Parts: sequence; C-alpha cells; structure tokens
Amino acid sequence: MDNPAQKFLYELINQQSSEKTVDWLDQQTKKYRDQPSNRSFYLTFSTIARHFSKTNLALSDETLQRAEQIRSGWDLSQWNVRQAARTYWLLQLSTNTFEEYRTVLDRLFATADVDEQVTLYSALPLYQYSDQMVYRAVEGVRTNITSVFDAIALRNPYPAEYMTDEAWNQMVLKAIFMGRPLYLIQQLDKRRNAEQARMLIDFAHERWAASRPVTPELWRCAAPYFTEKHLPDIQRLLEQGSPLEKQAANLAIKESENDTLKKQLANYSLPDEKLDWKTIGAMSNTG
Repeated sequence: MDNPAQKFLYELINQQSSEKTVDWLDQQTKKYRDQPSNRSFYLTFSTIARHFSKTNLALSDETLQRAEQIRSGWDLSQWNVRQAARTYWLLQLSTNTFEEYRTVLDRLFATADVDEQVTLYSALPLYQYSDQMVYRAVEGVRTNITSVFDAIALRNPYPAEYMTDEAWNQMVLKAIFMGRPLYLIQQLDKRRNAEQARMLIDFAHERWAASRPVTPELWRCAAPYFTEKHLPDIQRLLEQGSPLEKQAANLAIKESENDTLKKQLANYSLPDEKLDWKTIGAMSNTG
C-alpha cells in the first residue's frame, strides 16, 4: 500500500469498523490486486454501502493534522466511515494512461447516486491524475444538489488550486446564490480578482433592486477592488445594513486601502468588537 492517503484512510477504517467489515474490504482489495478488472472495481465501489456505515469519523486534532501533512488542504472534518472506505477504494485504481483512468472514473460519475457523488468529488485532490480532472470539478459545480456542490466548493483545496479564474468566479457566485458559506471555501482571499469583484457587486445591485438580502460575505471578495465609485455601496451598507453588514463594510474598507473610503468610517459608529471574515461568515450562516 504505497499511497500515503490510502494507507491513512485504511488506518481510520480499521479503527472505526468491525473486524468482519474490514476483512471483507481486505478480501476485495486482494482480489482486485491479484486480478484487476474494471468490473470488479465498479462492483466493489457500489457495494461498499452495504458494509460501511455513515457514522462520522472520530477525528482527533492529531489525525486532522496528519491528513493536512499528507495532502495540503485535505479536510476530513465532515467525512464519515463510508466515505473514507469509498475513497480508499477509489485510490486502488491505477492505470497506465490518463485516458484509461478517465474512462473508469467517468463511468462511476455517470452512474453514481448523490451519496457516491459526494465521495467522488471530495476525492478530487487525491486522484492519481488529479491535475487533469478539472473538467470534473467544473461539471460538478453546475449541480443544484447542495451536498454535491459543497463536496467540491467547501473544505476542498481542489478548486483554488486548479480552476481557471472564470470557473472559480462562477463557483463563488453560485455559492452565494445557493446560500452556501463562503468562509468554508479554501483560499478564498488568495483567488480574489477584479472580474469577480465586478460580478459580485453587480449581483448585489440586482438583489437590492429586487429588495432581497445580500450576504455580508460577498463584500469579502470585492474588498480589494473597492474605489471611490463604490462609495454609494459603502454608504448603503453603513447606513441601512444589518450589524453584520456594517462589520463587513468596515473590513472591506480597510482591505481596500482606499483613503477616500476610509474617511467614511469616521462618520459612522461601529461596535467596539471588530469581527474578522471567518466570524462574519459563521454568524451569517447560522441556522
């Protein structure tokens, strides 16, 4: 078992599953390695649900750190035992070419139920040809199934590392549209860009025109690109916004490094406690 991620997952599965269940997985692993075939690979993947529960993985801080060391950004905090077993099995797959690899995985994606899709997308950073699977991530974020979208967009290092700005911007915009927590998108600040800011500010204007709310998290993405022309937006947030929107405006102005906008803060009173973006995100997505 040469793959560090696969070895690590096996340890977790072994610790948190019955001996009978682990024996079954060992048998399937031996059969596949002795005589690999796509048919047996598909069959085992589809039958894992019969043997492994959806009990959340019991994870210590040390275990979470080990995952991070094995694969930067790998976040297991929301994984369950079945997902770990499926991912372990996916990492069995090894082919001589990407085309062969893609053929096998494409069939799995095409036939997977929602729960299986969550695993397939969560595993994107771990695949053998991970850097060539961007098309899958782009396809996946088109879904309207929240759990599948979250598997790609949230707590996953893959989008930030491999998506183009265009695909990234669309993903973030859709996350806002679907009411998903932006603070759980990895490297959100690093991937901020001018076109994204323009799109999101336009989106905010459309929401306001329709008398609909705008998540305070949106301004995190626009902050570095605020200029004097955005003064009406800042004034609206500070004068009419909720307490969290005012906190977001405060942070956005500071990150914009625009002196004209910063002078506006002197005209408004803000709570003594200044929140960071993570806290604003968490408070914006309660309930």
